[in-house]
Amino acid sequence: MRIIAGEYRGRVLKTTSAPGYRPATSKVRQAVFSMLESRGVYWPESRILDLFAGSGSLAFEALSRGAEQTWFVEMNKTAAKLITENAEKIGIPPHRYRVIADDMFKVISRRAVEPFDVIFIDPPYGKNFLTPALKAVLKNGWLAEGGILCAEVEAKLPLPPEADHSDLELIANKAYGQTRILLWTTGESE
Repeated sequence: MRIIAGEYRGRVLKTTSAPGYRPATSKVRQAVFSMLESRGVYWPESRILDLFAGSGSLAFEALSRGAEQTWFVEMNKTAAKLITENAEKIGIPPHRYRVIADDMFKVISRRAVEPFDVIFIDPPYGKNFLTPALKAVLKNGWLAEGGILCAEVEAKLPLPPEADHSDLELIANKAYGQTRILLWTTGESE
């Protein structure tokens, strides 16, 4: 898998395989970044949180486009180790990223010290993790005011009930084959 744009364009990311592990295709990544940039995301001033990071392909794209800082949260130790190895091989300065090899729900159950401007949530298919993740992110202050939450889920997954995330406004809902991209914001992004 290759990074598709920015400073690290063309760099190869090593990946692994595990149940529920499916790196975002280049078509989906391109669509996600087009949607985010058209909604005003300015990468050099953005802090990124990648939950269920897997290969970290979305967060690596953000770093390549100049994201200030990125946290990768991935429970699978092999995948987390590969994220670190990829970041080192690409030459990303250590102050720009943090890899947390832990259960995503354990991490976001704590209060955020500083919120993130863009949060990627890419839960394993068939596990119903989206709604609890949305609730925890909002409850514990992980998403900045005006920030954008981007979920990559199964195309046929019903939208979470609005009452579960009434502080968010759905601003995009697009299907790409078996994948659906959902974008929410806490308010007008600049």
